[in-house]
Amino acid sequence: MATTAVTKYATKRPGVPEASQSASRLVQFPHNTEVIRHHGNIIGNSRALRATLRRLEAVAATPATALILGESGVGKELVARAIHQCSPRKDRRLIKVNCASIPEELFEIEFFGHVKGSFTGAHRDRVGRFELANHGTLFLDEVAEIPSHLQAKLLRVLQEGQFERIGDENTRSVDVRVVAATNRDLQQAVAEGSFREDLYYRLSVFPIHVPPLRHRKDDIVPLAVHVLEATCDAFECALPVFDAEQFTRLLDHPWPGNVRELRNLIERTVILSMNDRFDIGAAMPKESVNPPPVGVTGGFDQRGFVKEEDWQRSYRENIVSALKASNWRISGDGGAADLLGINASTLRGRMKSLEIPMPRDAH
Repeated sequence: MATTAVTKYATKRPGVPEASQSASRLVQFPHNTEVIRHHGNIIGNSRALRATLRRLEAVAATPATALILGESGVGKELVARAIHQCSPRKDRRLIKVNCASIPEELFEIEFFGHVKGSFTGAHRDRVGRFELANHGTLFLDEVAEIPSHLQAKLLRVLQEGQFERIGDENTRSVDVRVVAATNRDLQQAVAEGSFREDLYYRLSVFPIHVPPLRHRKDDIVPLAVHVLEATCDAFECALPVFDAEQFTRLLDHPWPGNVRELRNLIERTVILSMNDRFDIGAAMPKESVNPPPVGVTGGFDQRGFVKEEDWQRSYRENIVSALKASNWRISGDGGAADLLGINASTLRGRMKSLEIPMPRDAH
């Protein structure tokens, strides 16, 4: 079932005649770096990643629902695609739904579709995502963002394979394999009452944890090599010098944004590189998105606490900083809620209570 490919990188760019490469333009990878690909696009061979792959491969051949867990940017969608490609449904469609990007009032239409004339503006029938994924796989990304009023209907489809389009009395049946993913703690969401317990147990038949990049140190260099190659090909530029010092800086970074952050950093560094010299330091973030706690900045007095007004001001500034860092995007991967580690609905409530307005040009 497993598919693995190995690429060895030495000191010249593949596909470019050696005579046309000057020594100053060679990329210097340490120890003849091997880039090991699993299932096409999952790169690395660390112990933590191999444990994830074993679970992926174990569940893929079954019809069981899988729940992919992990921080933002770790590659949960790649795992979902690998499950589909390794399954008996691989020749059918894989339909992705990003639950965080759908307005609350459109969830039911998106999932189940509607019939012509069911509401103002419904000029034709619309097929929902469950029907599109019939006999295939439906990937529910950021599943924790599904509104509570729709969770019961989703549970019914998962249990019975039946639903109705909006405005239609006819019950439709589908055969869909569901793979869900989230960077939230669903058990905590259940305890808080924002996620149904029965839906949680229905989705978490087979949980798969995708480790953060800081727990995959052995994979950082191969991932950097792969991204550097792809970036230079896309930008149509020669590979810059990338020496051991640069790799050391990569290994020392904590990677709070995981593989997505690594990809962005490499692309940014290629753009900023001058004289073919790869300078990761110039592209490294100068400060984190979340400012230091009040105590770190001297806000606490000698008694170890602060006044309520000082705490509220720091609390508000932290939210505003995250909103600015995400370009005022609240939900989705890289959105302010994601950066703060809270639900999008929770962030909207806090913005309202703290009177944080959205800029007019925010989108």
